[in-house]
Amino acid sequence: MRIDKYLKVARLIKRRTVANEACDNERVKVNGREVKASYQVKVGDIIEIGFGTRSLKVEVTNISEHANKADASSLYREIL
Repeated sequence: MRIDKYLKVARLIKRRTVANEACDNERVKVNGREVKASYQVKVGDIIEIGFGTRSLKVEVTNISEHANKADASSLYREIL
């Protein structure tokens, strides 16, 4: 699955277009490398997202095409 879609399905970013723009503006890193929106996410990837002065780091634990609000948090594990 593309990273822009994964970020939307996992509800880490609200809309896919916003996720796409974050990738274009080099605010999304996977395993320490900046990636484009077309990057294919794999289980075990470490995703870092920059939100202004704040940063969010998660590990991909599951990939699903659709997830409801209750199941979205089971797609990743937050890393401190």
